[in-house]
Amino acid sequence: MHQKKIPMRKCTGCGEMKEKKQLVRIVKAPDNAENSGEISIDPIGKKPGRGAYICKDPECLKKAKKARRLEKAFSCKIPDEVYQQLTEELERN
Repeated sequence: MHQKKIPMRKCTGCGEMKEKKQLVRIVKAPDNAENSGEISIDPIGKKPGRGAYICKDPECLKKAKKARRLEKAFSCKIPDEVYQQLTEELERN
């Protein structure tokens, strides 16, 4: 019997490969969308746009911010308010 492949993604904070289900997707809305360039947490993983994954640990978000990994992933500057919002959402989950 063929076992179903488990999708793996790399955390932008710690750099570890983990199952997609264990990570939170952060998405940057496509430029043609009404919320163009908006960065938000995608809880169901279905929003359109460029995605980056991060552990559900606020420490990983801090590491990603310090190394500017999300900025590299999305090729844009990310305001501190966005990091604040992401941190609050991670702490809630």
